[in-house]
Amino acid sequence: MAKNWWKALTVLLLLYTAVAGLLLPVPRLAILNETIRNLYFHVPMWFGMTIILLTSVVFSIRYLRNPSPRLDTLSHGFAQTGILMGLVGLATGSLWARFTWGTWWTNDPKLNGAAIAMLIYGAYLVLRSSFADDQQRARVSAIYNIFAFAAAMPLFFILPRLTDSLHPGAGGNPAFAKYDLDSNMRLVFYPAVIGWTLLGVWITQLSVRLSLLKQHVHEKQLA
Repeated sequence: MAKNWWKALTVLLLLYTAVAGLLLPVPRLAILNETIRNLYFHVPMWFGMTIILLTSVVFSIRYLRNPSPRLDTLSHGFAQTGILMGLVGLATGSLWARFTWGTWWTNDPKLNGAAIAMLIYGAYLVLRSSFADDQQRARVSAIYNIFAFAAAMPLFFILPRLTDSLHPGAGGNPAFAKYDLDSNMRLVFYPAVIGWTLLGVWITQLSVRLSLLKQHVHEKQLA
């Protein structure tokens, strides 16, 4: 039970994020209005996704240095969770765009970059399913995963800042922290980042356990 303290913390942080995020006062800004509360959900998911995908890359590197099925399973599990969080991030971002920009999707560099990044990671899942040999699949997937992360991060965080964009912090627009992420919002935003990240770890743990159990059953059947 003592090892599961972080799961209780995850639940508490997400409950706090949901309640405080919906009930605490927020800055009254033109266009954004009450939709600024999505900052507690949309943006922390991107932070969590980045941390989860980085963790996946770490396990890929470890696999290439010392190959083992467990490291491959961990890398794959974290990648799957990162992709899931990225897709949810796209959905919440599209919903936010609908109420602030008047459209579900627009030709915005950050939106398009995020979509391309998700397609790159989608190809990772397709790549894994195209190999019959376990070792070959794990090795090629680990290499692709590293390059996918290196390609996706500039699409998320660098290129949009170099061009005109509707997103804060891009194309000359000030980032949230500079004009509307006040002290009250920080009290919710930072716990939200931790909470969503821990949720990603929790989901990955369950996914990895299931995968390892399937591998164990398969090995028993072959024995």
